[in-house]
Amino acid sequence: MSTLTAASPNNTPAAANTGSRPSFGRFGGKSRKDPTRNNTAAGIAAWLLALLFATPVLWMILTSFHSETDAATNPPSIAADLTLDAYKEFFGATSGVSPWPPLINSATASILSTVLVLVLAIPAAYALSIKPVKKWTDVMFFFLSTKMMPVVAAILPLYLFARTVGALDNIWFLILMYTSMNLPIAVWMMRSFLAEVPEEMLEAAQIDGAGLLLILRRIIAPVAMPGIAATALICFIFSWNELLLARVLTGVVAGTAPVFLTGFVSGQGLFLAKVCAAAVVISLPVLFAGFAAQDKLVQGLSLGAVK
Repeated sequence: MSTLTAASPNNTPAAANTGSRPSFGRFGGKSRKDPTRNNTAAGIAAWLLALLFATPVLWMILTSFHSETDAATNPPSIAADLTLDAYKEFFGATSGVSPWPPLINSATASILSTVLVLVLAIPAAYALSIKPVKKWTDVMFFFLSTKMMPVVAAILPLYLFARTVGALDNIWFLILMYTSMNLPIAVWMMRSFLAEVPEEMLEAAQIDGAGLLLILRRIIAPVAMPGIAATALICFIFSWNELLLARVLTGVVAGTAPVFLTGFVSGQGLFLAKVCAAAVVISLPVLFAGFAAQDKLVQGLSLGAVK
């Protein structure tokens, strides 16, 4: 015979407990706040930081559209009339001096030196990462040590050497200098990128009888293309913006765009608007290259940073 007993609170079924209660964390506290608030604060901080860095560039662009009188006012006149006189002066409307030869020299030196750097850096990085040579850390330190001495300390020997061999005001000597300047950086970057290439792919290619050149061209280059693009872009920017070597080693024939820009700075008269206009025009190739390789640049830097 079965007996009926009253249900105690401890025997209450879970289904009957329909009331809502506040959730508690692991240690009895309330649950964490919504992370969207933190994301919003981080986004606002990032936009403010980006605006802080972009303000000088925006100010330079605005100044380039002002007249020399308005650009030289203190405090600067933001609401001044806009004009294209500074850009006309840059392109030689009044002086007759064309900026195209210096721009072409900068493009030639930057592009050719970047190509030479990649041709030399990729095999060197292959030997230091995928097939490491003995004491490869010493080799990497040697590449790094070449960047420890400032360029100004070596500018006099380079000038004397260029004058002795007749290489002053020669674009090819400048290309050689840019190549040697960017090669250590490229080797360091490419080594970190090539270290991410799976060894199984290389072993499979070697089993199929592929040689070193074929492996570099068909296996490594496609996989490491983001890293190659990032390295090429950085070397191009460094070569395009370089001033000291170009100022000392070149003259009229092989002068580059940064040297041409410094020609607008004078000790007499107003020149601020013309300098800003020249800086805007000379910065455009670098900006276009950066936007064109933006995806590859982000992938390449992420590939080298995560190992």
